[in-house]
Amino acid sequence: MTPALQLDVESLRTLLAALDHGGMTRAAERLNMSQSSVSWKIKRLEERIGRPLLIRDGHTLRPTRDGRALIPDARALVEIHDRAASRLQSSELTGTVKLGSNEEVDAAHMASLLGRFKWAHPNASIEFIIDYTTNLARGVDRGELDVAIMQVAEANLRPTDRVLWSDRLLWVTSHANATDDAGPVPLITFGEQCFYRSLSEPDLNAANIDHLVAFSASTTRGVRAALAAGLGVAVLGSRHLGDDIIEWPRSSELPELPLVHQIARTVPGEAPAVATALVDAIAGELLSPSYDDAEPISA
Repeated sequence: MTPALQLDVESLRTLLAALDHGGMTRAAERLNMSQSSVSWKIKRLEERIGRPLLIRDGHTLRPTRDGRALIPDARALVEIHDRAASRLQSSELTGTVKLGSNEEVDAAHMASLLGRFKWAHPNASIEFIIDYTTNLARGVDRGELDVAIMQVAEANLRPTDRVLWSDRLLWVTSHANATDDAGPVPLITFGEQCFYRSLSEPDLNAANIDHLVAFSASTTRGVRAALAAGLGVAVLGSRHLGDDIIEWPRSSELPELPLVHQIARTVPGEAPAVATALVDAIAGELLSPSYDDAEPISA
């Protein structure tokens, strides 16, 4: 027997976009729709169900109890629909793409993205690695990688790079860190291979600020944990500010740190068609500045 209530997949997709991207305006941008269309789809879904799904609190949205209960099933239904549609629209692209990424893109998000790409292009293969930006840049220039998703400073940006998002680097610390005590400034770093150090530590030397490396971690999660524990001062993108992470008060003594860009870079020369399609798929999800639903992991 057909259920009396039938849920529309596109209305569910719109509801999820509004929640994931923080409002009707960003959802409209993400879905390439008008804001009025987004509002209408959600209103129609609420009317079908007979209960409100969103609470509008100023410019923010949050789910009602019914909305929270619907979210897991809505995600599953949209995913099943997209998987089936991808099978029916599968392309003839073939070949292997060697893709490398830093961990600034959440690994689970990247795995989901690559899974959908594979459904759409079943004859393509992807070899995926996670590494530091310095190694990724070297690999793509040598032709060892077809595509690298990585972070570069403004000065190292190339005309052929696809910019996914940009962020300003800042000196940061936490309320728990007593940075004004006498003695060298304790630094929290990403290790020797992170290019943040070459951008930041010369400024400390030029300002005659004594410093030492107190803690090194290979991930942003590790650096944030060290900050929370009050172990010192670090360099992070501005989008990490908040909660207990604050700008280091003494950063006013130093030059402004540069803008950095998360980019997709393809192998020099004419990239394979399958690599170009993969970059388009990645940019389609990550190009929006509203991509912040997954915690950044490393530089």
